[in-house]
Amino acid sequence: MRHSLRFPPAVLLVTACALWGAATVLNKALLASINPVTLLVVQLAPSALFLWAAVLITACPAPAKSYWLPLVALGVLNPGISYTLNLMGLASVSASVSTLLWAAEPLMILGLAALVLGEKITWRLLLVMLLGGLGVALVAHVHGGLGDAIAPQGMVLLLGAVLCCAFYTVFSRQLVESVDPVFTVALQQTAGLAWAVALLLVGTPFGSVDDIRAIPPATLVAAAISGLLYYAAAYWLYIAALRWVPAAVAGSYFNVIPIFGVGLAYLFLGETLTPVQWLGAGAILASTYALVRLTNGMGSGRSAE
Repeated sequence: MRHSLRFPPAVLLVTACALWGAATVLNKALLASINPVTLLVVQLAPSALFLWAAVLITACPAPAKSYWLPLVALGVLNPGISYTLNLMGLASVSASVSTLLWAAEPLMILGLAALVLGEKITWRLLLVMLLGGLGVALVAHVHGGLGDAIAPQGMVLLLGAVLCCAFYTVFSRQLVESVDPVFTVALQQTAGLAWAVALLLVGTPFGSVDDIRAIPPATLVAAAISGLLYYAAAYWLYIAALRWVPAAVAGSYFNVIPIFGVGLAYLFLGETLTPVQWLGAGAILASTYALVRLTNGMGSGRSAE
């Protein structure tokens, strides 16, 4: 039986987006000194340990054995394959192009959710998505030209990552009502960690075991913190909210992520926005307000039948 949420799904989703936005800025900096697969292992290891500790402390129930294989498969897909591709692509593509490509995820989720889950595509939700996508495009400064930032291989890797994450959201929506969110994320991230460790042991240009020994302690700590933010905390909140809202609605919140990335760059790096980027930020905030209204009342006072 599902219990009511302490916080509305909109709060959980916006907080998850804030954590993803903050960690994305940190990831881009870390990739300057750490190979992508190595970074994924260093991030997922503390995240998985933290989540299993949370499973023990909260004594959350383990799911039926029939759920384990689908959960593991989804974990290999995301964060395993998806963030392997994402970090590989991010290493050769600018943050603006990456942000723009990830803006395609809500529309991918919308289509997949309609096909797989039978969710209805409403004009209101579609317009909210398009408004948010337009805002992301403006914030990413797409109008200024992307020729100097485009790396075809990197773009293909990133689009592959986006598609994996879209599938993850849709198929997770089928399982999350029957499985505790903490256990779900702990098992999935352990599976993703196993995938990343296997790649690290094989040794590729994107990372090897020797890389870990060469990472300075301060950088190692920063990578671990970013992993706790990006994977443990953000995914825990996202999966908890996904139990209560349609997959397409949850996915629409991803367009909020650039607001936090841009905001942090403005506050801590002294970066400024152009008038067009401010317009884009306004469009994203307007779409977020509409999304909050769409999810208003979800997750409170209901229980699963």
